[in-house]
Amino acid sequence: MKRNSLYNTKSGFEIKDLDDSKREVAVYLSKFDNMDSDMDIIKKGAFKKSIGERGPMSSSNRKIAFLRHHDWQKQIGKFITLEEDDFGLFAVGRLGTSTQGEDAYRDYSEGIILEHSIGFQYIADKSRFVEDLSLPSKGFYEINELKLYEGSAVTFGSNEETNVIAVKSQEDKEAQVHKMSDQLNACIKSLSNGKGTEERQYQLEMKIKNLTSRLMLLTATEPDKKVHSIEVEPTIYQGVKWDDIVQGLTKKS
Repeated sequence: MKRNSLYNTKSGFEIKDLDDSKREVAVYLSKFDNMDSDMDIIKKGAFKKSIGERGPMSSSNRKIAFLRHHDWQKQIGKFITLEEDDFGLFAVGRLGTSTQGEDAYRDYSEGIILEHSIGFQYIADKSRFVEDLSLPSKGFYEINELKLYEGSAVTFGSNEETNVIAVKSQEDKEAQVHKMSDQLNACIKSLSNGKGTEERQYQLEMKIKNLTSRLMLLTATEPDKKVHSIEVEPTIYQGVKWDDIVQGLTKKS
């Protein structure tokens, strides 16, 4: 199963604030007590050890990284705050002035980056399977501790297997159409401005394609039904050897 691999990713949640004067963004990287697509429920306290060992206030030279698309070649800034509250894993990241940092800053400012994701390692004896026969999986995993390596800004939703559009009612459908339309307009406006690197322009084109396909499916979907959108993969640096990175972090943490 996925829990046996060295490196995993998991979707995050909303952006809380962007301070232009300080180039700082406040976000939630993870939510507690929420069952995700991996049938995991992360509990409060799961990140406490990682924050203590490699958080912004630690003495480690291998601090938890602030990345783009889980790509270790794309560090867009650094975390100046990482802490748990009752809702989840709260973070404040300060964006750098590198090319990658500038692209990310534009994407935050123009409403292109809406989601975040974490890169982590499961700890075998810190999770347990809880039986629940009402679920298709017959249960879920309660995660009490994870080894956190990085938090990433992502252009696309970070469920890499599929995008699912669920329509519970006509009002829900209209709300989703409105939200996606706003995102699409923001992407088109950003693309027309022509600012940022060629990679940023390509990412915007791919997100426009993704949103357009999802809108087409959504407008044809009846309430109380789910459909799967066309998968559009973001550009991710393919040369990263995750096992080598994780093993190196483990040795030096």
